[in-house]
Amino acid sequence: MEDKILAELRELKQLTLLSVKKALTTADVANLTGLSKAYIYKLVMKREIPFYKSEGGKITYFNADDVQKWMFAHRYATKAEAEQEAIKHLLNSKN
Repeated sequence: MEDKILAELRELKQLTLLSVKKALTTADVANLTGLSKAYIYKLVMKREIPFYKSEGGKITYFNADDVQKWMFAHRYATKAEAEQEAIKHLLNSKN
């Protein structure tokens, strides 16, 4: 039981620190996005997520704002928004 509580406290601490960090590690991005570290590495290799490298190129860093923008880049409209857009398009095409 104590181990579970300690693990949850560590996770809470990690998530709290994520909210104030500007430079994130691959592990931080994995925690923030819910994606695996392996998948984050794959995204980096394909250059599908914005990232930075240390001077020697050994360490990969991510800007927290860039990651959040990347996460929210592909918004899908709600059904109501799509219907409104369709109505607007129909009204404009009649003019």
